[in-house]
Amino acid sequence: MYTQAMDIAAAKGEKPGKPTRLENPEYQAQFDDKVDRGDFIEAKDWMPEAYRRTLVRQISQHAHSEIVGMLPEGNWITRAPSLKRKSILLAKVQDEGGHGLYLYAAAETLGVSRDELVEALHSGKAKYSSIFNYPTLTWADIGVIGWLVDGAAIMNQIPLCRCSYGPYARAMLRICKEESFHQRQGYDLLLTMMQGTPAQRDMVQDAVNRWWWPSLMMFGPHDAQSQNSADSMRWGIKRISNDELRQKFVDATVPQAQVLGVGLPDPHLKWNEQRGHWDFGAIDWDEFWNVVAGHGPCNRERLQARVSAWEEGAWVREAALAHADKRAARARAA
Repeated sequence: MYTQAMDIAAAKGEKPGKPTRLENPEYQAQFDDKVDRGDFIEAKDWMPEAYRRTLVRQISQHAHSEIVGMLPEGNWITRAPSLKRKSILLAKVQDEGGHGLYLYAAAETLGVSRDELVEALHSGKAKYSSIFNYPTLTWADIGVIGWLVDGAAIMNQIPLCRCSYGPYARAMLRICKEESFHQRQGYDLLLTMMQGTPAQRDMVQDAVNRWWWPSLMMFGPHDAQSQNSADSMRWGIKRISNDELRQKFVDATVPQAQVLGVGLPDPHLKWNEQRGHWDFGAIDWDEFWNVVAGHGPCNRERLQARVSAWEEGAWVREAALAHADKRAARARAA
């Protein structure tokens, strides 16, 4: 694993293998110059400790979201209405697991171990996207997750392909391509259902009504209330603000809803000719913060599922480590 500790001597008290916390005006000036030029910061480069901590928090939260995000859709794999839809859903859930692994690997380049990241999730110290704490009640929810949730994720993630931290930016290139495919799959599922029976169309509308506002919450709090946005923007980790991304999502989604033939559950939604954007109603931020605090419909269920999977998979990890040790021993003896 490459970290900046390979190039800069560890500060007193640092554990071996951890990035240094040494702050140095010369190094800081070089770092700032790279960021200003739009160059990538790489894992072995010096970086401010606050920058490293911000990246660890953001990348690990993103990884946790991908892994936990497998659960709402995995709930429907055995109940998919056809072999075609089952295979599509299986492939998508597999993709999400892969995204989590890419991102955990990117976080590890910052000097944090996979075990530390997982422990933070299981203990509740680390967060994941609030959207995955809502239940998938019907098959239409799977399509709406693809259309709205993955659509919001893409809007959030495309700017990350230009993130100042190279390993994160490169991981996002592949992730965004696959997420775009997931969004199209979800929209195709809903188009098919909207051409079906009245009961199917009602199912789609009900799912849209339940997922619309949580999808808008995915972009995070208003910019003025976001504790980390200013630093992330200054360092080039984040390129577009929460409110700008939310507006772009609404502007892109309303025409899609019109083609689909569903209504969006917002009586204040209307085109503003002067702004050139769609106006929309107020978000229930009390609900958002309640879910983030762990009191959403499925918070406990989601976290328990991840903890149980980790514990039940312990024997696999132990077997893999034992196999690696045997191979290493044979290599030394050769």
